[in-house]
Amino acid sequence: MFDARLRRLIDPPLDAAGRRLAGWGVSANATTLGGFVIGLTALPLLVAGQFGGALIVILLNRLADGLDGAIARSQGPSDLGGYLDILCDFLFYGAVVFGFVLAAPDNHVPGAFLLFSFIGTGSSFLAFAILAARHGWETSERGRKSFFHLGGLTEGSETIGLFIIVCLFPPAFPALAWVFGAACWVTTFGRAVSAWRFLTT
Repeated sequence: MFDARLRRLIDPPLDAAGRRLAGWGVSANATTLGGFVIGLTALPLLVAGQFGGALIVILLNRLADGLDGAIARSQGPSDLGGYLDILCDFLFYGAVVFGFVLAAPDNHVPGAFLLFSFIGTGSSFLAFAILAARHGWETSERGRKSFFHLGGLTEGSETIGLFIIVCLFPPAFPALAWVFGAACWVTTFGRAVSAWRFLTT
């Protein structure tokens, strides 16, 4: 929901940093994979109840996610880079939720519901991207991307906002997981309706 607006604010400084890193020989794919490895350390930190440390590595992961795209825009995007970016993003999101699931018994069912909801948002997003590529459709609302980004109520910005809040207030995870999971299904339904309209006109 907020991704397109935030991109206009964060892309200029990220692009400047990306050009500098590219000039130093840092590759977009290395940044993606390095950020992913850092982000995965959130899982054991969450299980151990180290929510402050988990928040730090979550934010570092998101910084790397922004920088890899900026570097790619400077060096030239690649299909492999786009693939690695979305793969690592989805696995990272799931790892954070799984960390909360393992952190406390009260998180088990709401966390499972949230993961189930992520499957809806992820599949509705990627399935449309495949068909958009076949039709040659493009979008630039969220910056230059390797594939079509279909928006929704719960996008990357909202997901990271959720992670920040639950790291700061861990007892709120069960309630927020139910609420955010429900919002994910609104996103999935909205994307399905949009896809239906795109593909039948």
